[in-house]
Amino acid sequence: MSEPTAEDNGKPTSQQDLHIPEKEAPKDPCCSSLKIFIVALSFAYFSKTLCGTYMKSAITQIERRFDLSSSAVGLVDGSFEMGNLLFLAAVSHFGARLHRPRLIGMGCFLMAIGSALTGLPHFFMGRYKYDSVMQGSLNKTVSISPCQYPMVPNNYSNGHIKPSNSIGTDCVKDPGSSMWIYVFLGNALRGIGETPVTPLGISYIDDFAKAENSAFYISCLQTIMLLGPMFGFILGSMCARLYVDIGFVSVDSVTITPQDARWVGAWWLGFFVSSAILLLAGVPFWFLPRSLTKQGEEGKENSTMDQGNKEQPVLPTTNAMNLSDIAKGFLPSLKRLLCTPAYFLLLCATVLKFNSFIGLLTFKAKYMEQQFGQSASRANFLIGVLILPVVAVGIFLGGLLMKRYKLSVVAGAQLSFITSFSAFLLLLLHFVTKCDNLPVAGLTVSYNGTPGASSDPRSLMSQCNQNCSCSTSEWDPVCSDSGITYVSPCLAGCTASTGHGKNTVFQNCSCVLTPSPVEGSRSVSLGHCPRGPVCTRSFTSYMAVTVLSSFISSLGTTPGYMITIRCITPELKSLALGIQTLVMRTLGGIPAPVYFGALIDSTCLKWGMKKCGGRGACRMYDSDMYRVIFLSLTTCLRGCSYFFIIAVIVLLRKQFSKEEVKALQQTASKQHAIELQAPEKRHHDGSKPDTTEKTEATNTDG
Repeated sequence: MSEPTAEDNGKPTSQQDLHIPEKEAPKDPCCSSLKIFIVALSFAYFSKTLCGTYMKSAITQIERRFDLSSSAVGLVDGSFEMGNLLFLAAVSHFGARLHRPRLIGMGCFLMAIGSALTGLPHFFMGRYKYDSVMQGSLNKTVSISPCQYPMVPNNYSNGHIKPSNSIGTDCVKDPGSSMWIYVFLGNALRGIGETPVTPLGISYIDDFAKAENSAFYISCLQTIMLLGPMFGFILGSMCARLYVDIGFVSVDSVTITPQDARWVGAWWLGFFVSSAILLLAGVPFWFLPRSLTKQGEEGKENSTMDQGNKEQPVLPTTNAMNLSDIAKGFLPSLKRLLCTPAYFLLLCATVLKFNSFIGLLTFKAKYMEQQFGQSASRANFLIGVLILPVVAVGIFLGGLLMKRYKLSVVAGAQLSFITSFSAFLLLLLHFVTKCDNLPVAGLTVSYNGTPGASSDPRSLMSQCNQNCSCSTSEWDPVCSDSGITYVSPCLAGCTASTGHGKNTVFQNCSCVLTPSPVEGSRSVSLGHCPRGPVCTRSFTSYMAVTVLSSFISSLGTTPGYMITIRCITPELKSLALGIQTLVMRTLGGIPAPVYFGALIDSTCLKWGMKKCGGRGACRMYDSDMYRVIFLSLTTCLRGCSYFFIIAVIVLLRKQFSKEEVKALQQTASKQHAIELQAPEKRHHDGSKPDTTEKTEATNTDG
């Protein structure tokens, strides 16, 4: 019996109504392999960004726990990019011709191992010990006398500047002093594992999705990816609130608070949490196919199979490709890529912006701590809850705009430039949102209250504490009722105390300024003095500007990302993304944290001392200099990138205007050829066509 056919009026029969769903169902399945891949890749993006941002949020804790400078901890943070760049170019080039989903799955497992290795040193180090006059007297109510008069008078010029620990045969080196190397190696291994995820995942989607859906899928991917940083910073906030030796040390015995420069949170805990998540993220990729049918062409594939064309499989030819043949095409492909002017200029702009972004992201929480007196836990929480959600919404809306209005490459570049530059102008307001330096006697103010920053250890000594045998290398801040912080109870000239533990109050402090020696209080309490209400208002303004500028800038993220894919030939997409990431890691991800950290170190006023000598982590910075250097560096790098972006827009306009002219000319020539080849017909009025047209048509046919 023959197949039922449609009626002349175009209406299907009842048999066709039953038969059409069976053939059309495979065309747009609810859970196609491409959609499953996008969901799995989204979770992998979420996992890797969660772990990466947790590393950023734990920078301050790692710096204090291992007694590192900002530049040294920046080098540790940059080890991720070092591991990434070792394999990125090779994976991007060869991976596009291999089993991309399984390579991504292997990368997730490597990241899980690297994350676990990063947190492992905690279990091989001793208990965290911080400088405090309360050590050994936490549960005693006896009076403590920090200012102990020496038996023999010391020379005022140098007798009072001594290290807290003498370096000699009695000094035993801390067994955990070199454990930061394992953090370095674990972070580098995580960078190696992250190599295949971005270039192979994006190219896989762009290869098998419709052209109009590709930008939307990538914007959805980036939006879900931003949930990772949000939860990463929230996880960092939770871990920073917990004491580093939680479960091994009684919390009541800890005399410092999360606002203290000596506080170290449970930095290691988040790395094991993220390791478990990364392990789960790698599982689905082992069950996904190597290649898919192009979205929208499933029906053609099925019809071809029904006709019996099964002798021409695509995959065996790909499998038969020799790796040496692939390697021969690498250098020519790279040359073609770098000789594309738009791509090269865009690469220069991306490097500058990425330097600014990495430096800002790495030390943003620290900037909030030092400039506005926020704890690491609160700073990470605000970044994760306020800033990142609006960035996710902005990226999603940017992708929606491209899909809704079908923006061209030039229009996308213009949108990206306008939004990014507007956000850049808003960020300039950060220069006027500031807090004054915390008044610390001998560092930011003199002992008589006169302002003036100094990093000279001799400035910590004064007439009021010259008879005390004090160490200028210790950091055990105490706060007086006058609002001035003193580096230690000894340097405050305190001779007695009441209470115990966190509630200890030091009395009879000769250096404390009072309106009247008789009526005023000369006591101090543990911890530095809090910031005033003016600083709180400045911090509110700072966060408002940051949230607004982040949203505006994120609107152009997806259009800017699509420029890289569209300004080059399709066969170079994977390599272009890989080289872009490689250059960003090499020239931005590795050096940016180091030189940002080195410039931040230059503003340090009070360095901590290691047990056996040597400079440890910085305890206090000059807030004014920190603000000027940090913001100036980020704005200069980002501002210079716009010169390259403007050049890219001008270049793309010329390129696509020429292509449009050529396309119009080709269309016009085709239409003209069709008119010339048309058969001879009479006009509606019955007259014959012009003889010249007939002659030209005859000559053309001849």
